[in-house]
Amino acid sequence: MPEPSLLALIPAYNEEARIEPVLRDYAAFFQKNYAGPFQLVVVLNGCRDNTLGVVQRVAKDFPGIGWLNFPAPIGKGGALIEGLKLAKPGGLIGYVDADGATGPKAFLDLVRHIGEADCVIGSRWLPDSVLLQAQPKLRQFVSRCFHLIVEMFFGLHVKDTQCPCKLMRSDAVEKIHPTLCIADLAFDVNLLVALKRAGFKILEVPIAWTDMAGSKVTASLFRSSLTMFLSVLRVRLIYSPFYGWLKPLRPLEGWVYRKLRAPAPRSRAESQENSNSANI
Repeated sequence: MPEPSLLALIPAYNEEARIEPVLRDYAAFFQKNYAGPFQLVVVLNGCRDNTLGVVQRVAKDFPGIGWLNFPAPIGKGGALIEGLKLAKPGGLIGYVDADGATGPKAFLDLVRHIGEADCVIGSRWLPDSVLLQAQPKLRQFVSRCFHLIVEMFFGLHVKDTQCPCKLMRSDAVEKIHPTLCIADLAFDVNLLVALKRAGFKILEVPIAWTDMAGSKVTASLFRSSLTMFLSVLRVRLIYSPFYGWLKPLRPLEGWVYRKLRAPAPRSRAESQENSNSANI
């Protein structure tokens, strides 16, 4: 039986210094180890450096690499919402980070498990996971606090919602895509809650992980954590009977996110402008 088409998304914000080896490793690995059609698409989110130039240079060596470029910042979650629109019927689609914390073999391992679930996610908190370089202690503590909040709100029973190594069946993505609205780092919670409520099965598997230097989350940990808490609270309210009553508070919500220098959640009625530069 032929391998399904596989699309890997990489959201990127000012990653010119470290994205090239990641792109080359992924493209070369899947060219050698995956028999089906494989495509790697970088979704650039308001980059002010030469990330696009680096992607274009590597794409000359690997035609399976493409990009979507959004000159105005739309957030990591916003970039993934746009990238997930590329899901092909009958195929697989997933995402990893631009820093190379998850290697291509770990992503391929998710593909090998997709027969067991509709969404397979890597986890750094399972007993068999391999942490080649652990996160700083403070970030680990904040991560576990965030996990408790998410579990209290949604009962997902997922140990690591935030690991940026996830793979889904395209039909599942197409069904839940209209409910995706979180544009910041809490997007993963939005995604998993939507999948669970739609009846799709989620499987968590161990992963090999290396915490990379230069993390933008660690550099602004308090602001990122507060933004993610507010976004998770919003997802909880979406599924409450009182959500419609909160519409008048949208201007206040927008003001809070601006103060946090974070992308505000999208309303379901909002449409995203097309990217100014695309090659897919």
